[in-house]
Amino acid sequence: MKRRRTTLDRWRADPAAFIEHCLIDPETSKPFVLLDAEREFLKHAFKLDESGRLLYPEQVYACPKKSGKTTFAAIYTISLVMLFGGTFPEAIVCANDYEQSVGRVHQAIRRIVECSPMLAASAKITADKVMLADAAILAIPSDYASAAGSNQNIAVFDELWAFASERARRSAVGTLSGTRAASTFSSAVSVGSRL
Repeated sequence: MKRRRTTLDRWRADPAAFIEHCLIDPETSKPFVLLDAEREFLKHAFKLDESGRLLYPEQVYACPKKSGKTTFAAIYTISLVMLFGGTFPEAIVCANDYEQSVGRVHQAIRRIVECSPMLAASAKITADKVMLADAAILAIPSDYASAAGSNQNIAVFDELWAFASERARRSAVGTLSGTRAASTFSSAVSVGSRL
């Protein structure tokens, strides 16, 4: 007997449809419309192997300054957690310092969740944490020690080039490498930035 395809199955097959149907742009109060480059990135970013693991566990999305990479990092994080996170999914948004960690990508996540009726109904939001049903999205500074031992689906680094030192970059990436099937390290950077 053939299993009936669920809405989650359809959205996992086409994450862009989930984004454009469920996520509301806080600046326009309308559903997001993805750029061609974002749509192409998503086609590859969410590809799974036979065992259900992401084919590309280290991902970098780069584009010119002021072209929406922070918003896209927020959209991408929400989509991965909601569609591919499994049970008790977790995301960590890391930046160079605490103010940046709660002030850029995490703030964009909060605003999108607050404006998106499908998510807002079950959301619990604090300054550095967004809970969506059983999912947790946390903001932390590059003092990554507080995340040691976590088992996140995604660690997002906002402007990784700006981390205080090469040691901080390497340590944060190593400490925040997840073990889940849908586990990725992702960075949103401006074109021309040194990683």
